[in-house]
Amino acid sequence: MAAALKVLLEIQEIPCTAVSVPAEALAAARRSPPALVIQDMNFTRGSTSGEEGIALFRELRALDTDLPVVLLTAWTSLETAVQLTREGAADYFAKPWDDRKLVATVRNLLALRALQLENRRLRDERAAAREALARDHDLCGAVYTSQRMHEVVTLAARVARADVPVLITGPSGAGKEKLAEILHANSPRSRGPLVKVNAGAIPEELLESELFGAEAGAYTDLKKRRVGRFEAAHQGTLFLDEIGNLSASGQMKLLRVLQCGQFERLGSSATVTVDTRIVCATNADLTALIREGRFREDLFFRLNVIELEVPPLAHRPDDILPLAEHFLRELSSAGGPPRELSEPARAALRAHAWPGNVRELRNRIQRALLVAHPGAIRPADLGLEEVPRRPERSSSSASTALPGELDAAALGERALIERTLRDVEGMVSRAAERLGLSRQALYRRMEKLGIAMERRPKG
Repeated sequence: MAAALKVLLEIQEIPCTAVSVPAEALAAARRSPPALVIQDMNFTRGSTSGEEGIALFRELRALDTDLPVVLLTAWTSLETAVQLTREGAADYFAKPWDDRKLVATVRNLLALRALQLENRRLRDERAAAREALARDHDLCGAVYTSQRMHEVVTLAARVARADVPVLITGPSGAGKEKLAEILHANSPRSRGPLVKVNAGAIPEELLESELFGAEAGAYTDLKKRRVGRFEAAHQGTLFLDEIGNLSASGQMKLLRVLQCGQFERLGSSATVTVDTRIVCATNADLTALIREGRFREDLFFRLNVIELEVPPLAHRPDDILPLAEHFLRELSSAGGPPRELSEPARAALRAHAWPGNVRELRNRIQRALLVAHPGAIRPADLGLEEVPRRPERSSSSASTALPGELDAAALGERALIERTLRDVEGMVSRAAERLGLSRQALYRRMEKLGIAMERRPKG
C-alpha cells in the first residue's frame, strides 16, 4: 500500500516519503515536519482494531496540532475513522480508495496547508513586531493582538514625539483615550500633566469656563478665579474628547490656542499664554458637521495634522478574547479565586456584535463577576446568548474561529467550496466530485465554515 501510494503521488508530481510502520512515520515527521500525512489504521498482520492507527494519529497530532491527516480504513474501522475526524482528522477514505478523489483531496489539503503556514508565519511576525514596539515604547497597558490595532498603536507611538495636534477618530468606547495616553507617555511632555476633558459631558454654558478658566464674579457664585483645563495642562497634554460638541465660541477660542497658544479667561480681557499640546477625539463625522455649518473648517484642518482612526471592536475580533481575559484579571476581587471563561462564554463573546465596543466588553465582564456562580463564567453571566455548538473543526479548516473571523487558510477553503457550488448550481454531489471529497466530508466542511445551502425552488 505504501509503495502504491508513493507511485500514485509521484506520478502527480507530489513529493512524498513512504514508510511502513508507525515508529518510522514518527521518526520521519520529527526529522522533517510533513505538510500532510496519509495513514492506515492497522499495521500489524492480523490487526483489525484500529488501535495502532489511533495511537499514530494522536502522536502525529501531538507533534503538530494543525497537521492534516487523511485516514485509510477498511469498512470495519469506519466508525473509528469518523471518531478521529471529530478529533481533527482532515478526511478518511474507505478501501479500496478512488485514486482520482484521493489525489484531488491531497492537492486541496496541501494548498490549504500552505495558506495555513503562511498565516502562522504572519502571526509570528506580527507578535514579534508587537513585542518590539512594547520594548521601545510605553504602550500604557494597551491590550491587543489584531493587525489593525497594531498599525494604529504603531502610528501613535511614531508621531508621539512630534509636538503637533492629533485627532483621534472612532466609535464611542473603542479605545480613543488609551491612544491619547500613549501619545502623551511617548512625547517629550511625558513628565508634564495629561489632562483629560470630556467636552460632551460638560453643559454648554460651563464649557468655556471649564476649558479656559474664569475670573471671580464671571458668573453667579464664583468667588475666586477658576483655572481652566488649558492652564492645568501647561507643558503637558490636553486630551479633549468629543470635540464635535464644542460651541461656536469654544471652537473660536480653541482655534486661537492652536495658532498662538493664547486665550482669555471668561470674564477677563487679559491674555493667558500656555504651552500645551492638544489631542482631540471624536465619534462624530466632522466633515458632515462642517457641511452643516456646525464645525469650523479652519479648526478641523488645524486639529487634523495627524489622524488616528480607531476601528470598532467588531472589526478586530482577534482582540475580543485577549481584552476579556485582561478585564477578568483586572476586575477580579483581590485574593479571590481566579475566574475563567467557559468555552461557551468565549464563543458567545466572539459571536457578539459589540455595538458598545471595548467599554461594553469591560461592562459585561464586570457584570459576570458580580452575578456568576462559582466556576467558569457562562454566556448567561455575561448577558449573552449561548452560540449553538458546532462540530469540532478539522485541520483542513485551518481555523477555530467563527465564520466572520476566519483566517487566511479557512477563507481560502471557504472561497473554493463556494465557487465550486456556484459552478455546479448548488448540487452538492457534483461539487464533492469536483473537489475530490465524499458528500459527507463536503457537508462537514460546509458546516464548519458556515456555508449555508441555498434552497432551490421546486419544479
